[in-house]
Amino acid sequence: MDNEVKTWLKDIEQAISEINSFIPQTKNFKDFQKDLRTRRAVERNIEIIGEAMSRILKADPGIKISHTRKIVDTRNRIVHGYDSVSEDILWGIVTRNLPDLENEIKQLLS
Repeated sequence: MDNEVKTWLKDIEQAISEINSFIPQTKNFKDFQKDLRTRRAVERNIEIIGEAMSRILKADPGIKISHTRKIVDTRNRIVHGYDSVSEDILWGIVTRNLPDLENEIKQLLS
């Protein structure tokens, strides 16, 4: 694996770790809705994940990560269509998609 790709995978791993640190273990959607700082921090880290994924795909289009296109598209939606990103979408990503992505990234880095 290319060193740049490894660096971007580590960036994704770090962004996921940060998101996990912002969200309490109880994972309460109502608290998430009320906490603007946490929502913005999650958005920013999802942007980082999407940008890193975009770079990885350009460098190694055959990399085995699920939903790569959706990850990049989500980043683009946050950056360019910020007003169309709901708390529900962010919450769904955090609770349903990030755990699987985290496992895939850890496997690729090991």
